[in-house]
Amino acid sequence: MTALSINLNKVALIRNSREGNYPDVVEFAQLCIDHGANGITVHPRPDQRHIRPDDVRRLASLVKPLANIEFNVEGNPFAPAVGSYPGFIELVAETLPDQCTLVPDGDDQLTSDHGFDLTSSGQPLTPIIEQLHALGMRVSLFMDPDLKQIELAKKVGADRIELYTGPYAAAWGTGQLETLFQQHLAAAELATSLGMGVNAGHDLNLQNLAKFASIPDLLEVSIGHAFTVDSLTMGMPQAVHHYNALLG
Repeated sequence: MTALSINLNKVALIRNSREGNYPDVVEFAQLCIDHGANGITVHPRPDQRHIRPDDVRRLASLVKPLANIEFNVEGNPFAPAVGSYPGFIELVAETLPDQCTLVPDGDDQLTSDHGFDLTSSGQPLTPIIEQLHALGMRVSLFMDPDLKQIELAKKVGADRIELYTGPYAAAWGTGQLETLFQQHLAAAELATSLGMGVNAGHDLNLQNLAKFASIPDLLEVSIGHAFTVDSLTMGMPQAVHHYNALLG
């Protein structure tokens, strides 16, 4: 069964629209776990538009002691310290998540919108991956379904890739869908053959998830935006159940 990791960024975004800590991302993480989520994902950015460093620390305290529940922290490995943001790698080294997903995003991006180009970033990423391995973390790289890039991900030491599924989701209901699905399938098969695990994420939802989850050996999906929207209409416990039903 493909694991379901819930991304809580949008819960934090709602919290940040007011003073105080309501809604509390830790309470909602516990609610997701109680109803069947296999993991919790957060993506702290230097501008702290949603998840803040203290959220990562508190979520680590909640999730890490739990058997069979994984904590995944994702972000730009080159993000520096800014104000109360200690820097991405520094925050990860402090909180020691089960998995660290490295993503090539910047503060000027509304959201993550492309995978790594390892022909240019592979060399600076290699010592970072080695550092994270030394701290006991699994390392996943956010990747487009480009076969040459998948091969490079193996060479720089990634344990897993997370396929960027935004274009697949955008093509839902169009004539481009099958071509994009086949690209992701080929990338996943290559990664598996090279000994890497395969995760996926970005704009997966209750309409497009089942088809994507038919990819063999898909280990994990990370879902946040659509999951939060669905939770508004059906409640978070039911949203967890509906997503898990598509992954079962």
